[in-house]
Parts: sequence; structure tokens; C-alpha cells
Amino acid sequence: MFFPLSKIFGFVALPSNLMMLVGLIGAALLFTRRKRLGQGMMIASLLMLAIAGWSPLGNWLMAPLEDRFSAGRGAGAQDSVNGIIILGGAISPEVSGARGSVALNEAAERMTAAADLARRHPAARIVFSGGSGQLFGGAAEADFVLPLFESFGIARERIILEGRSRNTAENARFTKELVQPKAGERWLLVTSAYHMPRSIGVFRNEGFAVDAYPVDWRTAGPADVARPFGAMSAGLGRTDAALHEWLGLLAYRLTGRTAKLLP
Repeated sequence: MFFPLSKIFGFVALPSNLMMLVGLIGAALLFTRRKRLGQGMMIASLLMLAIAGWSPLGNWLMAPLEDRFSAGRGAGAQDSVNGIIILGGAISPEVSGARGSVALNEAAERMTAAADLARRHPAARIVFSGGSGQLFGGAAEADFVLPLFESFGIARERIILEGRSRNTAENARFTKELVQPKAGERWLLVTSAYHMPRSIGVFRNEGFAVDAYPVDWRTAGPADVARPFGAMSAGLGRTDAALHEWLGLLAYRLTGRTAKLLP
């Protein structure tokens, strides 16, 4: 029940969707006795879209998430690493299936980091955790990973695929069930920097100790907090992604999937 509700709520609560819905409801009210209310809602919708699209709001929301774990991250070439976990979110299954080729999105650094880490730690197991995040199901990201990893030179026997998970909580639960980590082992967790706090939180909640290896930063640092966006689409995308993650952190804390609001 949590998964479908989270998808429905996530769609409505996404800033760009919510702002547009406010505007559309306002437009509909223009043809009723609530015309003045409708006008106010349309004006509010335009103002909110402008603020979310052009102002640094998205960066204000994103920066604390990205700065939560050190950019120095990861293990040195000589450090002992037993496993490397890469969370899904970098592959577009629908496009990959339709085109017959692995289609990577803007989170592609999760995959390139996996190639680098696999080379630096040749004894480590490589785990990819990613199913379908679609409400009504679909192809899993894990279905398309094997040829990509093998093209990186990673031997098939090192690769472990987990394709059942639909969200971050299931990434942690199913990965732990699959690899059965032992005390004293060191595992690296690779995901986008802004997604790392929630990811670390759920892995800790599952009793799976992992070290953060954040990649795919979206902000350049403190300077971005005062820098407006030149394209509304870019600002809206940043605001949507950041607020989605904050809402995810809140939902996971309220449902007991993490022990802290910001792990």
C-alpha cells in the first residue's frame, strides 16, 4: 500500500505539478461564480512557477542534501572493500527496451563510478539494485545492466543483480537479503549525492553497514545558493528533485523506515 500511495502523493506534491494544478483549477473557476478566486489562483500559480523556475530555490533545497556526506568519499586503491552497491536511477528502462541499447539519464555517474570502483577494487562484488519504479510495473533497470558492466571489463562472476526493488527502502532490504553481509565486511554505497542521506538511513535501518560514496552532484557549492537559473525548465527540475527527496525523507521517518529525518 505504501508504494502506490507514495507514487500518487509524489505526483501531486511535485512543485511543478502542484503549481500547474492550481493554475488549471483557477482557470476552470473563471467560468463559475468563483471567478475572483480563479483569477487569484492563476496569478498565484504564475508567481510560484516563476519563483521555482528562475530563483535559486532549487539549489537552496538541494545543497543541504548534497553536503551531508563528504565529497572526499570512498576508499583508496589499497583499502579493503568487499562489495560495491550501485542504486538504480541511472537507466531509462522504457527507452532502453525500445531502442535495444542501454539508455542512461542525468544520473549516469552512478554507472561510471561503478566502473572506476570495480577497477580499483578487483576483489569486490559489484551489486546493482534497481527494479521498476513505475506505479503499474514495467521493465526493471537491472534487466539492462549486465551488458553495460561487462563492457566496462567487469567479469560476470563478480556481478550481482537485484531487480525486485521499487524504491529506496526495498533497495536496502532486498540487497541485504541477496548478499548476506558479514560482520567486519566493508561495503560502499554509490548513489547521487542528494539521494545519499535517505539511502544511508534505510540501509542503517536494515542493519546493513555501508560507507557512502556520493556521486552525481547537481550543485557546485555555496555560490549556487545565490545564482538564479537561466532557464525555467532547469530551475523547476532542480526544485522538483530536491523537494521530492525532502518529502521522501519525511515519509520514511514517519513510517519508521529511517531513524532520523536527515541521516
